[in-house]
Amino acid sequence: MWDGLLMTLQGSGVRLEPLTRQHAAGLRVAAGDGELFRWWPMNPASSDEAFALWMATSLEDNREGRRAVFATIDAAAGTPVGSTSYLNLAPADRRVEIGWTWLSPAVWGNGINVEAKRLMLGHAFDTLGCHCVQFRTDAMNERSRRAILALGASFEGTNRDDRLRDDGTWRSSAEYSILESEWPAVRKRLDARLADHVA
Repeated sequence: MWDGLLMTLQGSGVRLEPLTRQHAAGLRVAAGDGELFRWWPMNPASSDEAFALWMATSLEDNREGRRAVFATIDAAAGTPVGSTSYLNLAPADRRVEIGWTWLSPAVWGNGINVEAKRLMLGHAFDTLGCHCVQFRTDAMNERSRRAILALGASFEGTNRDDRLRDDGTWRSSAEYSILESEWPAVRKRLDARLADHVA
């Protein structure tokens, strides 16, 4: 594991905790009926077995240092409401991707996603010294694409048919990035969004 990558990140409305088995029950409830995962190559909420596999794989990835998987906690309620990860870890190149993010629809629009991304970007750039943070999403997922652009990331292009979904169809990925030279402006923009939300 990249030293210092996987640690609790605390904000005012959200807390990102390294994923543990203790989060499983709350996350299973937050995942709901699986509509959240419409654009994923696989659907961890399609059944209890699929969720258990997602959980086991995520925990193993944390142990083996392949990803840094977090449980997203609503700080006010103290309950898990989703998950997010650092992945495609490249410490030698000072590059990381933020992805595999999902949130219960019950907390959409309340600032949790913006603050979680602010925490992860701040940790990546200010603590880990990253040069580049990347994002990828299904090219057809317009909601996710708008959210990534709203963070201040730049669109880099589309990687066509790069992932095979469980149903046998191909996903194309829209790719975005933020560079360390862009981070001060992005940080200021995100902090303003969070201040407006609190106000």
